[in-house]
Amino acid sequence: MADFLTKLSDLIDPEVMADMVSARIPKKLRVAPFAKIDDTLAGVPGDTITVPAYTYIGDAADVEEGGEVAIEKMTTSTRKATIKKAMKGIGLTDEAVLSGYGNPVGEANTQLALAIAAKIDNDCMDALQGASLVYDGSSAAISYNAIVDAVDLFEEEMGCSDKVLFLHPKQVTQLRKNPDFISADKYQAGVALTGEIGMIAGCRLVPSKKVPLQDGVYCCPIVKLEADPEVDDEIPALTIYRKRDVNIETERKPKTRTTEITADEFYVAVLSNEAKVVLAKFKEA
Repeated sequence: MADFLTKLSDLIDPEVMADMVSARIPKKLRVAPFAKIDDTLAGVPGDTITVPAYTYIGDAADVEEGGEVAIEKMTTSTRKATIKKAMKGIGLTDEAVLSGYGNPVGEANTQLALAIAAKIDNDCMDALQGASLVYDGSSAAISYNAIVDAVDLFEEEMGCSDKVLFLHPKQVTQLRKNPDFISADKYQAGVALTGEIGMIAGCRLVPSKKVPLQDGVYCCPIVKLEADPEVDDEIPALTIYRKRDVNIETERKPKTRTTEITADEFYVAVLSNEAKVVLAKFKEA
């Protein structure tokens, strides 16, 4: 009977790994799940996207019979964003792959997915830090009243839009002890959002270590999620433009009997609607 030899090419298949890494990335994300994914740049020449933001033309006015309506000019501001490449690589020796100890190939998939996801999350958080609506509550730690004041910067008339407040895990304890905190374990099944631990002051709380601490102050973005049901093309707060999904390539190093595996993703995260983000600053407790 012929011997069956295990080859590295049987264990490390770039196409299979790309699918596995792509599938695992969403499970590692905390900020990016609340962004809109835009793939319109895929397969299209160019690496720069222009993001428009239209200025409201104002409320309608009364017009007498036979009178003329004032014609308003729609104005817009734009922000350009350039697609960039996020990469991570790992090397596996033949001994590690063939020894049968653990699952190094599977662990490589997990580590690459975690690395790419962390970079995407970092960029999403950096984009949110550029919000123009800022609540300066840096003189005190996070609290129910401070969150209310920050949310009111949206100047909502109905106040019913879903909002997510990203906070650092070290800020969680103080809010959990607040009598107005509603724990997610008391929700109906399937109601909680990705990473949500509960709700306070109309905000869904999502802890993330990506929330920066600057000079003893946490910079916590509050993001409006619910789109206006009357406006189908309403611009979301955060958009991730993708040029290409995760790509895996391998390179064999025969002198060291090592296989190098690299992963990349081409994308850019953009703050696409500043009216939907408030950057709330709270003192480190």
